[in-house]
Amino acid sequence: MIDWARVKELQSEIGPEGFAEVLELFLDEVESVVMNLGARPDRLGEELHFLKGSAWNLGFREFGAMCQDGERKCAAGNCAAVDLRSIITCYGASKEVFMTRAEEFCRAA
Repeated sequence: MIDWARVKELQSEIGPEGFAEVLELFLDEVESVVMNLGARPDRLGEELHFLKGSAWNLGFREFGAMCQDGERKCAAGNCAAVDLRSIITCYGASKEVFMTRAEEFCRAA
């Protein structure tokens, strides 16, 4: 669900303080989009593209893959086939798992 190697890589690239800032920004921006996902069907593909990139940057592997699948469906003109409930549920589960270890990446070793 979480690519912990990617999380560690990001933390080593930007440091613990930078990681804490990225995490805060990620949670603010991603949650805003997730909570309104599908409210504007004409923008669903764009929203999923944003979520995919954000997810993969922070190691949310499964959530990112689901967003990519939905983005591809939208690009093929089949946005109605996107399972928004599953994407939202996956985000919640991923966030829960991630937050169990997030603190260790926000402090210096």
